[in-house]
Amino acid sequence: MWLRSGVAHPLDPLSGDEFTAVAAVLAREHGVGDGWRYASIELIEPDKDALRAFEDTGTRPPRRVAVICFNRADNATHKAAVSLTDDRVESFEHVPGVQANFTVDEFVECDQLLRSHPDVVRALARRGIADMDLVFFDTWTYGHAVAPPEFRDRRLGWSDTWVKDGPGMNPYAHPVSGLHCVIDLNAMELLRIEDSGPFAEGVDPPNVMGEYVPQHIPQHIRAASRREPLKPLHIEQPEGPSFTLDGNLLRWQNWSLRIGFNHREGMTLHTIRYRDGDRERSVAHRISLAEMIVPYRDPSPDHYRRTAFDIGEWGLGFMTTSLELGCDCLGEIRYLDAVLHNSRGEPYTIRNAICIHEEDNAVLWKHVDHDAGAEVRRMRRLTVSFHVTVANYEYLVYWRFYQDGNIECEIRATGIMVTTPLAPGQPHPNGTLVDERTYAPYHQHFLVARLDMDIDGTDNTVCMTESHAEPIGPDNPYGLSLVTRTVPLRTESQGKQDVNFATQRAWKVVNPNVVNGLGTHPGYKLVPSGAIPPMFDPDSPVVERANVIMHTLWVTPYHPDERWPAGEFVNQSVRDTGLAQWTLANRSIENTDVVLWYVFGIHHITRPEDWPVMPVDVVSFWLKPFGFFDRNPALDVVGTPPDTCHTLSTSAHH
Repeated sequence: MWLRSGVAHPLDPLSGDEFTAVAAVLAREHGVGDGWRYASIELIEPDKDALRAFEDTGTRPPRRVAVICFNRADNATHKAAVSLTDDRVESFEHVPGVQANFTVDEFVECDQLLRSHPDVVRALARRGIADMDLVFFDTWTYGHAVAPPEFRDRRLGWSDTWVKDGPGMNPYAHPVSGLHCVIDLNAMELLRIEDSGPFAEGVDPPNVMGEYVPQHIPQHIRAASRREPLKPLHIEQPEGPSFTLDGNLLRWQNWSLRIGFNHREGMTLHTIRYRDGDRERSVAHRISLAEMIVPYRDPSPDHYRRTAFDIGEWGLGFMTTSLELGCDCLGEIRYLDAVLHNSRGEPYTIRNAICIHEEDNAVLWKHVDHDAGAEVRRMRRLTVSFHVTVANYEYLVYWRFYQDGNIECEIRATGIMVTTPLAPGQPHPNGTLVDERTYAPYHQHFLVARLDMDIDGTDNTVCMTESHAEPIGPDNPYGLSLVTRTVPLRTESQGKQDVNFATQRAWKVVNPNVVNGLGTHPGYKLVPSGAIPPMFDPDSPVVERANVIMHTLWVTPYHPDERWPAGEFVNQSVRDTGLAQWTLANRSIENTDVVLWYVFGIHHITRPEDWPVMPVDVVSFWLKPFGFFDRNPALDVVGTPPDTCHTLSTSAHH
């Protein structure tokens, strides 16, 4: 039996030793080694029954791992299941006609290939670019419809080209418009150079100021700033934080949850529970971000291929950055490291990948009574976060837990916009002018949250709720009557739901098998903030590959193999093999183990104020208890001593 020390719980992420063991057993039994790449190595999480058995009896489920790897010589992708418990390969199958996710190693190797290729060097020289140390190549993946037909049977990438003004300066400030390369990623071979457009014909590029690091911003711009520096703001918790972290088990106030991590979703949250009196009540089994689709809404030669599946094609885990280098979190912080692997299956550690800390968030509840005076409670929230850098963009992911039972998912997008230079007089209908003869194309960020809710147990029903104003009549003479309508969603076709602001449509996950103290069923309400319209022709290639974006909410019965809303293999995909296919069965979703797929995001109509580095654009949604408690669960929050709320009082009266 293969064992590892330090596995306290079956949901603990894979360790470095486990990654090494997986690569060793696959090399031994199937020759996976030189000429192969590991696209992903991921823990196969035990099912709910196995987790219950572990919690009740201590029976430890087998430690199993899912692997996707590919042989570069014959462009063959394989899926494997490995038992670490038994030190053996359980299955090893060829998956025809698919491409695994892009690897970080391939991204780096593409840059090395292109900067040393004589044809690329000559193409840049014709544009007056000679210093290759200032050039950067950013390789993207293809969708099938926009890939060159003669190369569609290969593993492909296409590159953008950028040039910096000097060492250490912004690599995304100056795109070399019209210069793109097509690469065979397995052979690491340049297949084609596309070199066209006005700048290939000698048009002078615009004079752009794309710097954001202080020492590189021109002096005249810095001198124009009159902003005074801020006085220090200290966040101190002299007695330490109010949460406890035992391995990956996090407890705070009445909340408990486990923190996981993998290459594709990044941080995952498991077995989320709330202690209500002497009961540990289940809220959710597992929540995460399952896909991110970013189509650029510009058909020009620089952008028509630019639709990123940042989770399926790249992986938020692989793109996660360490939080030890900047002031990303503030206060009394605890960090968790993350362990991942390169394309050879070798482990590496992302230091301080996950940040856990408490935040003050103004007032939780308050009332001022004429006789009794003021009662006020300040809100404290627990924030669990990680940050990813996907080429030019950053996504900052925050899951927040509140004392009143609320859960908030907040995403902040920042980083550097993709831009395109313009020839004099050239129109730019699909973007905003952000600098001299330079526009940033419009684009959208569609995020898909996968919410495996377990409200007081596994079997739940999702209900659509709406508000309606009743017409004026004998019983409603002033037109004041507002009523709500609740409709249970019974099948997958009914579970395809769209946002409706006019009726304040929302969705409740309820347990019809349990009754609260008021005689109603406990539930949690999905409050659909952040939803955006797709604005796509239904026949467009993007919709073919990601039909998930066509609805705000999808509801499916839980199935262990249904994890990726646009399909498992989205790199070079032809069509959606996820929700669009699963829901054709129109299965029952009533009083069963359900999964909600919530689609939200950012409709980014670019602004000059987003350049050269973008202030965060914030989008979020909420999960709020609805009848889960019999009354305000935050009544027992202890008041804050007045002398801790301020240290200095000033008055305007002298």
